[in-house]
Amino acid sequence: MDNKSLLTQIFDEKSKTAAILITDPYNLRYYTGFRGGEGVALITEKSQILITDSRYTEAASKESNFEVREYNAKVSVLDILREVIRDEDIDQVGFENLSISFNDYEKYKEFNLTPLGKALLIPRQIKSEYEIQQLRQAEHIGDMAFDDILGILKPGMTELEVAAELEYSMKRHGAEGFSFDTIAASGVNSSMPHAIPSTKKLEMGDFLTMDFGCIYNGYCSDMTRTVCIGKADDDMKHIYNIVLSAQLRVLDELRPGMKCKDVDSIARDYIRNSGYGDYFGHGLGHGVGLYIHESPAFNTRDESIVKPNMIETDEPGIYLPGKFGVRIEDMILITEDGCEPLAKSPKELVEL
Repeated sequence: MDNKSLLTQIFDEKSKTAAILITDPYNLRYYTGFRGGEGVALITEKSQILITDSRYTEAASKESNFEVREYNAKVSVLDILREVIRDEDIDQVGFENLSISFNDYEKYKEFNLTPLGKALLIPRQIKSEYEIQQLRQAEHIGDMAFDDILGILKPGMTELEVAAELEYSMKRHGAEGFSFDTIAASGVNSSMPHAIPSTKKLEMGDFLTMDFGCIYNGYCSDMTRTVCIGKADDDMKHIYNIVLSAQLRVLDELRPGMKCKDVDSIARDYIRNSGYGDYFGHGLGHGVGLYIHESPAFNTRDESIVKPNMIETDEPGIYLPGKFGVRIEDMILITEDGCEPLAKSPKELVEL
């Protein structure tokens, strides 16, 4: 890492005495390589220091090229920070105001803190080839889990059982954890985009929406498929095909250089023109990386420009209260002239 380059990107170029304090565990992983998540890092023009406790010092030394310092009962994190800031005559310290707790802010405010805003998040938007490989594999694990679950689903299973089977399958195929709590919502519950799995049993004629993801080497996946237990009626097929067409239109029309809000409009306008605009309330998608919801986002407000090697989700949905809902989601890699879906699972309506 080129400390000076990073510092001058964030602070006034004339500043020679600035530092960056990293407290967010995802930024800690991204900038230091340390996977443990417990500790803080300080980046100055002269130093790269990772501060953690004895549980993690050995791992941190192996995973990071930062100088690892240990805090303990005799030497606190503040003691170490004070020493470096004093010795290097640091006069301003950038902090992660978007994620820091109030308690931590109170602890560090003696250091003349300067809010960083999104400055440390923006570099994470463009994925390296290594990151893309990890994200591909994470999504591939999701594909395998979806294939597995199709052979298991049957009337009488509960939503909780569906979620458990998906999570077991992802673990069996190499996941180290889950990106978020698995969603398995059937019948009327599928009209709630983030329904919590319950003891409700799958019934013939139910739509079942499954939104799930895993963590592979620290990187997240995210995919959604909606299937039907038994045969779907004409109304269900009609809604499903609108959502699928909206999702595919994004894949066909997205190009680097577009504004994120205009990507959202591809799907949103199609759903609105189909008569269901009031039933698509959430944004079209979000960035994915070390954290499941990264910037930028495909929504009605984000003015960010889409760039190659961003990884976003494409997840339109229609949710009819008291009836059912449909969502279809892929993670997509932005390419030089379009995009590539990372999920390979079928999206045509599956009737079981």
